[in-house]
Amino acid sequence: QVQLVESGGGLVQAGGSLRLSCVASGRTFSNYAMGWFRQAPGKEREFVAVISRYGVTIYYADSVKGRFTISRDNAKNTVYLQMNSLKLEDTAVYYCAAGRSAVDTRANPDYWGQGTQVTVSS
Repeated sequence: QVQLVESGGGLVQAGGSLRLSCVASGRTFSNYAMGWFRQAPGKEREFVAVISRYGVTIYYADSVKGRFTISRDNAKNTVYLQMNSLKLEDTAVYYCAAGRSAVDTRANPDYWGQGTQVTVSS
């Protein structure tokens, strides 16, 4: 089992920035690709970004490309999501996820965190 705990969410004005963190425990962190997903009120959960085990492969959703950056620190068992130029439509609960590969994690992660709320105000 892999336990994932997100932090860093909060309230921010449009155009601002936030950095989310997700700390993993339970298994060897570098054995897993890591991803971020989000779910806005009344909508289905959607893919945001994913990074492979050593950061070689990264994918972003088109809606966040150029504004969000995913990164990881295997020594700290942590994956990050730097979010810049935030928009109202970025408001959602953001979830950290883990899986065996970047492609698998993007499609169907094996593990999920509990989520952290990000609210972007005008």
